[in-house]
Amino acid sequence: MVEGLERYEAILQGKVRPRYLEAKVSGLLEEKVKEAERILLSCEFCERKCKVNRVAGEKGFCKCDDKARVFGAFAHFGEEPELVPSATIFFAGCTMRCVYCQNAPESVTPALGSYWSEQEIAEWIELMYKRGCKNVNFVGGDPTPYTYNIFKALSYCNAPLPVVWNSNAYYSEKTAKLLQGLVDVYLLDFRYFNDECALKYSSAPNYVQAAKRNFLLATEDAELIVRILVMPSHIECCTKPILRWLAENLGKNVRVNIMDQYWPAFNSHKFPEMNRRLSHEEFASVLDYAKEIGLNNLV
Repeated sequence: MVEGLERYEAILQGKVRPRYLEAKVSGLLEEKVKEAERILLSCEFCERKCKVNRVAGEKGFCKCDDKARVFGAFAHFGEEPELVPSATIFFAGCTMRCVYCQNAPESVTPALGSYWSEQEIAEWIELMYKRGCKNVNFVGGDPTPYTYNIFKALSYCNAPLPVVWNSNAYYSEKTAKLLQGLVDVYLLDFRYFNDECALKYSSAPNYVQAAKRNFLLATEDAELIVRILVMPSHIECCTKPILRWLAENLGKNVRVNIMDQYWPAFNSHKFPEMNRRLSHEEFASVLDYAKEIGLNNLV
């Protein structure tokens, strides 16, 4: 059993139910569906708070309307070992624009995704449960713009799968509160600890404050896995300060996946400092630092 994921393991063993199923019985899920639908009229799902009326066809930064767009859905075997196999659904559209995005352009372009109704999403989740997946993993792009569609799909679903919210952590406080009581495992990226970096490489103003807030709220609500993509030229300004903040604020037992798979994808060629692979020495220095400050629950 992985430390910090005891309830997730209990769901897999059939000892407790996923939280979304409990919320269906109590009526909480129905309330959250209605609230998420209201937000579509003046969108504030992400930290940008564009306040466009997506039901009327207005589009903000993410370019999403009120329909779910999907560019991939399958049993994923490349996630953290405790999650595999994971029923992973990739939504087309994102609240950030990372110049090195490995799933772009589909991940940031809703028009490149296929329309899925909420009923179709629910039926797919049921199918993946029957095929032996251990969880349903909402990702993208980012799932945040599709919070309403995801909640509505869950209202049609009865598969006893834990819900994994796989996000860049750049969602609004309203969305954080909506997620409470429905998510079993938050799988959140912590990418930057410097707002200048976040703005330059991901067009994400106020990223650090939003991410810190959402990590704290996620920890209070459910179980958490933190992903840190180690990027070249950002070890001292971002990666190490993130690790230190995690140890000091979430505890040294927080589950952390320090990832070395950065490669110069998408538009990274426009930034010479990002247009290279991570060196072995850089990654080793990050692992050594994590151990030095006492983080002891690394993937």
